[in-house]
Amino acid sequence: MITAVFETSADLYRAITEFAAGTPLWFQGFAEWGTDGGLVVFAVLFLLAAWRLRRAPSRSLAPALLAPFATVGAYAISETAKSFIEEERPCRAVAGALALAECPPVGDWSFPSNHATIAAASAGALVLAWRGLAPVVLPLAAIMALSRVFVGVHYPHDVAVGYLLGVTAAPLLALAFRPVAVALVDRFRPLLPGSTSPTPDADTVVVGAVDVTERIPRPTPAGDDATRRLPRVR
Repeated sequence: MITAVFETSADLYRAITEFAAGTPLWFQGFAEWGTDGGLVVFAVLFLLAAWRLRRAPSRSLAPALLAPFATVGAYAISETAKSFIEEERPCRAVAGALALAECPPVGDWSFPSNHATIAAASAGALVLAWRGLAPVVLPLAAIMALSRVFVGVHYPHDVAVGYLLGVTAAPLLALAFRPVAVALVDRFRPLLPGSTSPTPDADTVVVGAVDVTERIPRPTPAGDDATRRLPRVR
């Protein structure tokens, strides 16, 4: 079973890299740059998500602050797995491989793909904090993962497993550590320059540590019996 999957993946690798070799040079360069350039996009999105939620309740802000750390945690899991599995890179193992990128040195193992793991972990952690990003970041992470096959440094199964690992591990790590992050946010938020307390909902008055919701009475229609005019005194 494993052998069949590996052989199928190797065949796909050959087909993809042969196609990549026939694409325009500008596209090849863009694909090679994009495997790392996309990580810069995710770094910017981490900052944007934290800024967007800076006045949100601590429970909402914590996942945004944890996203980079959860991504690092997913990467650590991937790197640990690589050191145990020790799969050789296809750019060395596949005869006649057509790699656009320089083949990593011996000992830099192939399975799972760290790039795919980091990209998917970034996407998964961001979605946990900002669900509206899902249609953007999840496909972006998939494209970044596939680009590693396109440039010839990973098998398809390397990036598939790396993607699944990252998109699963990072949100789970963020959820596991959210209580700790919430406590830290509550403690240190007042010390941050220009910080403010979480924005309360409209019509909510904070009294001490208790939130009291004040309902503002609606205006009474002019014709209501409760507002009849007093008779004139002649």
